Amino acid sequence: MIRTVNNPLNAAVVASVATLVLAGCASQASISDVSSSGGAVPAADQRGDTLTWGWALPSTWDPVTSAIGNDVSALTLVYEGLTEESANGEALPGLAQSWTYAKDGRSVTFHLRPGLTFSDGTQLDAAAVKASLERGKTEKDSTVAPQLADVESITADSTTDVTLHLTQVDYQIPLLLSGKTGQIVSPTAAAQDVAKLATQAVGAGPFILKTYVPGSQATLVKNPKFWNADKILVTNFILKPAPDPSVAVAGLQSNQFNIASLTASQVSGVKAAGFPVESTDALPVRVIDVNNTVKPFDNPKVTQAISTAIDRQALIKTANFGYGEPTWQLFPKSYVAYNPELDNLYPYSVEKAKQLLAEAGYPNGIDVQLALGTADDPVGELIQQQLNAAGIHTTLTVETPGTNNYITRKYPFALDQFNARQSPVQALQVLFGAQGLMNLGKTTPAELPGAVAKASGYALTDPAYPAAIQAATKTAVTNMPNVFLFTVTRFVGHSPKVHGLQHWVDIQRFEGVWVDK
Repeated sequence: MIRTVNNPLNAAVVASVATLVLAGCASQASISDVSSSGGAVPAADQRGDTLTWGWALPSTWDPVTSAIGNDVSALTLVYEGLTEESANGEALPGLAQSWTYAKDGRSVTFHLRPGLTFSDGTQLDAAAVKASLERGKTEKDSTVAPQLADVESITADSTTDVTLHLTQVDYQIPLLLSGKTGQIVSPTAAAQDVAKLATQAVGAGPFILKTYVPGSQATLVKNPKFWNADKILVTNFILKPAPDPSVAVAGLQSNQFNIASLTASQVSGVKAAGFPVESTDALPVRVIDVNNTVKPFDNPKVTQAISTAIDRQALIKTANFGYGEPTWQLFPKSYVAYNPELDNLYPYSVEKAKQLLAEAGYPNGIDVQLALGTADDPVGELIQQQLNAAGIHTTLTVETPGTNNYITRKYPFALDQFNARQSPVQALQVLFGAQGLMNLGKTTPAELPGAVAKASGYALTDPAYPAAIQAATKTAVTNMPNVFLFTVTRFVGHSPKVHGLQHWVDIQRFEGVWVDK
C-alpha cells in the first residue's frame, strides 16, 4: 500500500516519498486505522489534561547511545526524527517536510520545515541536523553508527536543506531516519554536557521532559513548538513502567494508568474487569540470541539441533496463551522482507535434533545454560523441558540486573525479543552485521553485505525489491545461529476515557489521543 502524503510536493519528490513504503500492505488485516474508542475530538476545555502511560522507561534518554530497541517509543515522546513512521510502517514527513534523491541514488536531500526549534530554544536548522547525525556517526558509545555507515558525508546546503552523501545507492535512508537513528538532538545540549542527555533529553518532539526518576517515572509537558503541536491533545504526560500482572487491573481502576502495556497473561483479567484491550500484530519476535564463537554453538549443526528440538506451537499454546505464530525468521508474514521459503525451516523433531547433535560430534548430548531476562518467563521453562528431551541438557539462569548482554556479551545463549527496526535492511544489519548491536558473535556471512547492498539499491516500489530483500533475509537466517520462536502480539489496556488510539505496528505515537475530563 502506498499512502498519499498531504504536502505540496513536486512530482519528483512525490515519487521519492512513494518509494519509501516499509512493508507494502503489511499486517493490514490486523491493524485498524483508529481504535473503537475514537470519535469527534471535543473542545479543549472538555478534555482531560493528563495522560499516564504504563510502558517502559528508556535505558537512556540519548537516542545515540540507546542500546535497547524498545527505547524508541519512549524516546519518540521527546525527539522527532527527520521522518516519521506511520501506523502501518511507512516513511512520512517529520522534521523534514519532503526529501529528494539524486538521479544516481547516491545522495538524498531532506527539506526541513522552516522555523523549527529545540525545546531549549536552539534553532533546528540544517546545521543542527548535520551536527546531530555526525555525532551519531562519531560518538564513542554510539549504537547508531553502524546504521549510518553508508553516509559518507553530510552537508548543510541552506538553512533548511541538508544532504546525506552516500557511499552507495541506499533507498532505505528515509525509513532508517524515522527511528532512533534519525532523532535529532539539540547540538547546544550535546556540546554543553553530552552525559546529561542520558537523563535530561533535549529534542524537538511532541513533549518536553521535565523530571525523571530512574526506575520510577518521567513527567513531560506538551511542547508548544513541536511542528505538529495541534495534534497533541494533552498538556501533561506521565510515563511509568508497565504494571506487574498482579496490579494491572487495579492500576487502571485507580487511574494510576490511563493506558498500560500488557503481557498475554494479563489480557483476560483486564478484559474481565471491563477495560478495552487493543491488540496489534506488531513487528517483534521472540528469539534466542546465540554467540557462535562460543562452544558448542560454533558448530552450525548444534544450533540447528536446538531449533529442531523446539516445539514452537507448544510455546505459543502453553507459555503465551495462544497468541502469536511460529516463525523461523525475524520478520512477520506479509512484511516485505518476509521470506516464505523459510517457513518451517527446522521442523520440530526430537529424533532429528538428536541426529544433528551426533553429526556435530555430540552423540551423548550437550550441556547449555539459557539466560532469561526475568525469572518468571514461562517461555524459558518450557524451552528447557523441550531441549532436555532432545539431549540438550539445559539449566536456566537469570541475567544480572542492569547487564546489557548486547554490550557485555556475557551470556552466549539468551532468550530475548527482537524489535525489528524501521528499515528492514537496518534490522538485518543490527542482528546479523559484523558490527550489529545484537550480533553476539560479531561474525557475518560473507554473502550478506552484498545481498544487503543489492536490496538497498532498489527503490521500494521497484518490482525487483521484494525478491532482493527476501534473498538477503534467507542468506542471514540460514547462515546465522539465532533461533527464532514466534511472533509477538502487542496488547494495550486502557481506560474507557481514552480515545483516538491507533494500532501502531512499530513506534507508538500519541497524536490525536485525548482523555475525557
